[in-house]
Amino acid sequence: MFCLFFVVFGGTICGNLLIITLVSTSKNLHTPMYFFLSQLSISDILLTIDIVPKMLHVLLNNGGTISFIDCIIQLYFFCVIETLECLLLTVMSYDRYVAICNPLYYTSIMTSGYCVTLTIICWLFGYLFTFIYIVTAAKLNFCGPNIIDHVYCDILPLLELSCSETFIVRLEIYFIGFPIVIIPTTIIVISYTYIVLAVLRIPSSTGRQKAFSTCSSHLTVVSIFYWTMFSVYAVPTKRQTAAMNKVLSLLYTVFTPLVNPIIYSLRNTDIRKAVQEICNKCMIW
Repeated sequence: MFCLFFVVFGGTICGNLLIITLVSTSKNLHTPMYFFLSQLSISDILLTIDIVPKMLHVLLNNGGTISFIDCIIQLYFFCVIETLECLLLTVMSYDRYVAICNPLYYTSIMTSGYCVTLTIICWLFGYLFTFIYIVTAAKLNFCGPNIIDHVYCDILPLLELSCSETFIVRLEIYFIGFPIVIIPTTIIVISYTYIVLAVLRIPSSTGRQKAFSTCSSHLTVVSIFYWTMFSVYAVPTKRQTAAMNKVLSLLYTVFTPLVNPIIYSLRNTDIRKAVQEICNKCMIW
């Protein structure tokens, strides 16, 4: 297990660093879509660094301990990054909606300043919304069992260990979850509904295929991200065992950041061309 997660950790870091490097150096990738993709890669790297090193330590030593402060810090950054990814995927779906449904106005709407502003808002929302209920969770009393039956410090397993009343924290999670999960999900569904309708109106099959190929990678990433997230947090816990919850959490936090750059690399011709250009330059040198 240690070897598997170590390889996944290295592959995730290298794959997402490759995406960031390509977007930064290749002029063909200096577009809003790839700018948001680079931000998604940054969030995937931060998520991996937050979760996997401690997990590797636990696997290598057949168990491990974590202080309460470190647990809260890990939980805070985990929630910040997941909130950020929800919002970034929403912004990316809006970008695809403008590109396909309003192509003539795309350059005037999705300016570089507007893209930077949207990204800053996503980061700020991630930090601010998460801070609200993390502060409340940190004030809970933990006087009973101190063994977290999970692979990292997640909010629900942590609340189960508390000997205080957790109703307020759970209520805050539900209230905060609405603007950072339900609203973005709704925007994504509406955006892709309009995208599908716009693609179907394109007369030629070649045009339809080309239009849909520009958002197929993003749609795949969105499907994987939200399927795993809703499986962990939206499905009632009585219907799934603790072991199944851990497996889904691993898919959600460890393997999804590895898969994201692979999906964009395999299904995107611009990314493949940028990789070929870099390889050709390296061979010339």
